[in-house]
Amino acid sequence: MAKLKHSRIQARKWSTFSLVLTMLFMLTVVLLMLLALGIFSLPISSDDAPPNDLITSYRRMAAKRDGDGLGKRGEQWTQILSWEPRAFLYHNFLSKEECEYLITLAKPHMVKSTVVDSKTGQSKDSRVRTSSGMFLRRGQDKTIKSIEKRIADFSFIPVEHGEGLQVLHYEVGQKYEAHYDYFLDEFNTKNGGQRTATVLMYLSDIEEGGETVFPAAKGNITSVPWWNELSECGKQGLSVKPKMGNALLFWSTRPDASLDPSSLHGGCPVIRGNKWSATKWMHLGEYNV
Repeated sequence: MAKLKHSRIQARKWSTFSLVLTMLFMLTVVLLMLLALGIFSLPISSDDAPPNDLITSYRRMAAKRDGDGLGKRGEQWTQILSWEPRAFLYHNFLSKEECEYLITLAKPHMVKSTVVDSKTGQSKDSRVRTSSGMFLRRGQDKTIKSIEKRIADFSFIPVEHGEGLQVLHYEVGQKYEAHYDYFLDEFNTKNGGQRTATVLMYLSDIEEGGETVFPAAKGNITSVPWWNELSECGKQGLSVKPKMGNALLFWSTRPDASLDPSSLHGGCPVIRGNKWSATKWMHLGEYNV
C-alpha cells in the first residue's frame, strides 16, 4: 500500500514537471515566432552614437515597415536621454512628407499661442510663449490616425488618452520659457486626469537655436553628442536640437503618477531659421475630445 501511495506521488510530481516543461517550450516557440516576424525585438547598442553616461541607444529593429504613413522614413532608433526626467528621443519618427503634410494642414489656421492660467484653468495670452499654433482634431484623417497610432506604440499610452495634435511655429526670436506640462488646477484635470507625458515632434531643421531644454534635469548634460552645436540657451540644461522627423517623448509624472519637477522644460529662442513642431499631450485617463 505504501509503495502504491509513493508511486502516485511520484507520478503527480512528474506530471507537474512535464507541464512546466511544456509551457516553457511553448513560450520559447512564441518568442521565436515574434522575433522572426519582427513584432518583437531585442535592444542592441547603436554604433552611430558614442557611449557616454547619459545617452543610451537602441535600434528599433521592427520599425522598418513604412506602409503606415506618408513617404519613407529613414533608419529608426531610440536614445534614452535622461531618467530624471524620463526622456527618450526617437530618430526618424516622421517622414519628410509627413512633416510637410502637418505644416500644410496647419498654416491657414495659425493663431497666437496661449498658456494655461494655473488659477482659473483658462487659456490666456502670455509673454512667456511667443509662438503661433493651432490644434488638429484627434483622428482627423488617415495620416493623423497613423501618426497617433505610432505615438501610442512609442509611449504605451492608448490613443484615447491623448489630446489632438498641436502644430506650433516659431520665427526668429520667438521662444517658450521654462514651464511644466502638468496641470496645477482642478479645472483641466477633470477631463482625462493629469497630463502624464508629452511627445514633441520636430517638423523642420533649425540652423541655430530653438532647442528643447530641461534646466532641472539630472545627469551630465554635456555628454549629448550635439553639445557643441547648441546655443547659449541650449547649454543651460539637458537639450535636444531640433531635427526634422525626430520625436521627443518625456514624462511629466513619475512611475507612481506623482508630479515630476525635473520635467521643467522650455523652447530656446530661434536664432536662425524657422521652427515647426507638433505636440501631443497624453493623460492618465481617457481624454474626451
